[in-house]
Amino acid sequence: MLQPVFQMRTLNPEVMKQAESLGLHPLLARVLAGRIKSENCNLEEIIRPGLKYIPKPDLLKDCSKAADRISQAIIGGERIGVLTDYDVDGITSHVVIYRALTELFGVQHDRIHSLIGHRINDGYGVSAGLISRILEQTPLPDVIITADCGSSDEARLELLKQAGIDVVVTDHHALPEEGAPVSAYAVVNPTQSDCDYPDATIAGCMVSWLVMAQVRDELIQRQYLAETSQKLGFLLSYVALGTVADCVSLGESTVNRAVVHTGLSLINRFDLPCWRVIRQLLRKENEFFDAGTLGFQLGPRINARGRLDDPYAALHYMLAGTDHQAEHYLAILDQDNEDRKAIEQEMVQEAFRLIQPQLAKNYQGLSVFLENGHAGVQGIVASRVTQKTGKPCVVMCPALNPDHLSGSARSVDGIHIRDILQQVHDTNQSSLVKFGGHRGAAGLTLNRNSLGDFAEGFNFAVVNALRGDSLQPVVKIDGTLQAEDITEDTWSLFQTLQPFGREFEQPCFSGQFLVEQLRAVGADQSHLQLLLSNPEKTVSVKGIWFKALAGNNKIDFKEGDYVQAAFQLNLNEFRGRKSVQLMIEHALQAR
Repeated sequence: MLQPVFQMRTLNPEVMKQAESLGLHPLLARVLAGRIKSENCNLEEIIRPGLKYIPKPDLLKDCSKAADRISQAIIGGERIGVLTDYDVDGITSHVVIYRALTELFGVQHDRIHSLIGHRINDGYGVSAGLISRILEQTPLPDVIITADCGSSDEARLELLKQAGIDVVVTDHHALPEEGAPVSAYAVVNPTQSDCDYPDATIAGCMVSWLVMAQVRDELIQRQYLAETSQKLGFLLSYVALGTVADCVSLGESTVNRAVVHTGLSLINRFDLPCWRVIRQLLRKENEFFDAGTLGFQLGPRINARGRLDDPYAALHYMLAGTDHQAEHYLAILDQDNEDRKAIEQEMVQEAFRLIQPQLAKNYQGLSVFLENGHAGVQGIVASRVTQKTGKPCVVMCPALNPDHLSGSARSVDGIHIRDILQQVHDTNQSSLVKFGGHRGAAGLTLNRNSLGDFAEGFNFAVVNALRGDSLQPVVKIDGTLQAEDITEDTWSLFQTLQPFGREFEQPCFSGQFLVEQLRAVGADQSHLQLLLSNPEKTVSVKGIWFKALAGNNKIDFKEGDYVQAAFQLNLNEFRGRKSVQLMIEHALQAR
């Protein structure tokens, strides 16, 4: 397997100047200048996120039109369908819309149809299977609001329109080349070229929140609600979770940063059963959640249900009215997550085995078909391959239709994966049945007999996009940090830049250390625990390198050797004592 290289981040001189003028610590200035590429950003908005930086909803194309139709349905007592995807972004979108309709706008629960497809039986988005079940309902919904899906589903939306159902699409995925679905009553999607909303990186749940905020304004104008009626701010806890879990940008997006910052402050009140019981499960009773907790602990549990089974348990968990109910549904999600981990481990091992011939041929775009793989886990497996190889990857598994394969794609910086799939489709229009997604991730359905052609076409499109460059795994670092500078004060300094996430990763530094102790830990002995010191042995620090020994991984150093390590700082608490430890990204023997 390819060994990652340590790559120093390029610093933005304009950001360095701004940081200096704001009196920021040099380490913070360096971290910011390594992440923010724009020369015109307002650093104040990034380091001090706030709701005042969220543009008004009516800047979204069709948002007012959507709010008008939804308000009409609310006032007229019509039946409203809420149709969302089954991942975290979809589930949190569902909760935002559902709670706004019932708790703020007075819609009776029995007037709402909750419509979520089954990942394995239906597939993504507004699927044919989900449509057929909707059209069998009596009575039919009068209006359907989609969230986190719908932009690429014209054929299915046309069926709903023919049945007399008005569909309001709210989504954030890139539109197909033919444009927005014409059968939708309204399409609210910030990626539309003629949309005036200044941030196209917001998650689906944020689009839903903005639409519901506009509905509130519309209901006030119609004198259905009082001007003093409750605003939607309390729902931003869900939006924060969906935003982090969907891996949208937390870099220069002042909207996403504001939403996550505000949402975390709401979550950390722990005034809802869903937040309280996950805190107990994670044994964080004395800790506050950060974006990492949402992305690596809660998000995967909600996703696991939608990946493996009926997603409604995740919705019931988020909406639980008591701790007892939330505990019941969280136990289901937690077990699903454990099952998902076992399936994932087997699939990852098989995927790495099967991509070796492509790596030997120096393919830049990798694709693999897992005959016995689980379609609900293929996206995670694609992520693991991409992380390890530094190359975009598509992982495919059998679909319900024996003539098709289901695929998930993940990408790297500089490669827009949906655009790559568009190029593959344009070159060979018989291979891809359908596809959709955005810059970093995409889903697809492939004709099984086109598997070989797709592998070649995918690699060719990635090679073209690289224009002579080649990809390899990279660990981006913010500079060097010596053992004596690894302190709780330094860790606390970095926390002032929260929230961290995609395109605004936690600070990562490199340093040279003496390995004093080394041992394998964990149930499967796949993690590596280290005791490292400076050459003078005057300062020692503990480190943990997760999955360092997983699979066939080997290390090239031993106790007594010097290593060059890339690491993040983490505050570890054990029996009431706090200490800083290193979260090792990669380490190799110092040359």
